[in-house]
Amino acid sequence: MPEISREILSVGDLNRAIAASLEDRFDTVWVGGEISNFKAYDSGHWYFSLKDEEGQIRCVMFRGRNGQVGFMPQSGDLVEVSASLGLYVPRGDIQLTIQTLRRAGMGGLYEAFLKLKAKLAKEGLFDEDRKRDIPTHPRSIGIITSPQAAALKDVLSTLARRAPHIPIVIYPTLVQGPDAPGGMIAALKAAEKENAVDVILLVRGGGSIEDLWAFNDEQLAYAIASSKIPVVSGVGHETDFTIADFVADLRAPTPTGAAELAAPRKDQLLQELDAIKQALLQRVNQRVEREAQTLDQLALRLGHALPNPDRMREQITNWQLRLNQAWSVRMENWKRNQSHYQSQLEMLNPQRTLERGYAVILSKDKEKLQAVRKPSELNTEQGYQVQLAEGRAEVTFSEVLREP
Repeated sequence: MPEISREILSVGDLNRAIAASLEDRFDTVWVGGEISNFKAYDSGHWYFSLKDEEGQIRCVMFRGRNGQVGFMPQSGDLVEVSASLGLYVPRGDIQLTIQTLRRAGMGGLYEAFLKLKAKLAKEGLFDEDRKRDIPTHPRSIGIITSPQAAALKDVLSTLARRAPHIPIVIYPTLVQGPDAPGGMIAALKAAEKENAVDVILLVRGGGSIEDLWAFNDEQLAYAIASSKIPVVSGVGHETDFTIADFVADLRAPTPTGAAELAAPRKDQLLQELDAIKQALLQRVNQRVEREAQTLDQLALRLGHALPNPDRMREQITNWQLRLNQAWSVRMENWKRNQSHYQSQLEMLNPQRTLERGYAVILSKDKEKLQAVRKPSELNTEQGYQVQLAEGRAEVTFSEVLREP
């Protein structure tokens, strides 16, 4: 009889009681582990599991929280989370409702990153209405990075493929270590002072948060925001975010992506010019046809109004000849302009300069190639590479005579 009189709970009531007990028992906890089965839903919420050698637990991070993470987690990432412990009543699963997520072992750096990000966002440095438009047809492009960085080679090859006619100016600087922020700030100021480029690419390859930390410098953020030249950031991989990315006028997922966003494709430019040409020809032909019809109407009216139709017909013929001559002259001018524009594009190709008999001398000092610009940089102790129109040659000088 006593067993019959006991209260019988529904499954939902039991799960709610367990959930309330867990919430009362545990305050916010910090948990570290490896992400497994990560899924980002269209709603913006993240669902995954945290696991280690001894177990795993389900996790959820809602959209309002994960917007502050700064990177897109992936299965296999080692992370640390602060969360409240509870139970998902419909399934009876214990789960963590995550409030903060950071990469494992980056607690101090990540906290500093979030603090500076919040400060600069409050000051308006990330506002879209503050950012400048990237020029669609830049006259020249500046690159701020390390000369030894692999990212520089990728950027230069991309620019050479897409827009070989656009001059490139490299502002060398450190991109890692305590001296890197000051070097990048100095490079930005040098670019502004020279005023030789229309857009700046601030690029570096991927790495850990420690490797990319120079791009989270507060003074560098202010320098990018105050730059008179638009800045495109291409730092790390697609999932890496730095303060420089948020404050730059345009963020690219990779250094190569930054080059693609800054440089128009040469073939597209030629297609645009051809489209403009065809549109002009169509409008001119339409205008000529309208004027010819008007001329026919005038000729008809003159033929009925004047007593000497033969003379008027002769004048009309002369007018037609003059119109045809003017039209021919105009067409020749348009053709010359088109050829001129095409010649200008071709002249901007560095290869054409070499084909005219010029050469570039590259020094091979310290296992890197640098263009020789002054006679004082030539000597007989080291070798040089001479870039010609149809190849390159390795040379050494037996004697160097410098003219004053």
